[in-house]
Amino acid sequence: MTISPLRFSGLALLAGLTLQLASCVSTEREASSTSRDPRATYTPPIGERGRVGNKTVLNTVSTSHIFSDPEIKDNFVLQLRGPRILTAQAHLIVLNNAGDTLRHEVLPARALLSEKALLDPQASSVRDQEIAILQGMNSFFADARFTQPAVGPNADQPAELDPQTWSALRADPGAFGFDYTGAGGAERRMAFARKLGKAVIISQ
Repeated sequence: MTISPLRFSGLALLAGLTLQLASCVSTEREASSTSRDPRATYTPPIGERGRVGNKTVLNTVSTSHIFSDPEIKDNFVLQLRGPRILTAQAHLIVLNNAGDTLRHEVLPARALLSEKALLDPQASSVRDQEIAILQGMNSFFADARFTQPAVGPNADQPAELDPQTWSALRADPGAFGFDYTGAGGAERRMAFARKLGKAVIISQ
């Protein structure tokens, strides 16, 4: 049987594509079962990107916790917005069950870097810092960061809080506090003064 040059060329092309596809499948299997350091192959799980105003949403994490109401959980959201992870801003937003904003604070993305990540020479590359920021987002709402009561019985009144707000917090042993690192690396505690109906910040 005689095969025309055109048909032979088509068969050769089909065979080449089949071998290439098999190679891709093999590579994917190898990547999924590799034992190499995951830091070398890690891709930040930014998920589906959206936009808020003119800002690109790079990543969002959230949780729900008792805060303003002793019986209904509020929603805590941390959203990274900006063109790049390292230069982005982290928006900390607390919403009650009705969707009202109780607190909206903006932090630099680098505030999410742990002390270990800042001191570790291996975390000096842009890629590793981006990974550390995303990991910081994943642990931002850890259960251990929510404390009760928000203000201990022997705590001293901070200079930035007025006596009325401090008294309202002290009088509510059921209030929860949320600890986090603010801009400039300052440790902060967010609490809700139910008697006054507002969220307040206590410097640590």
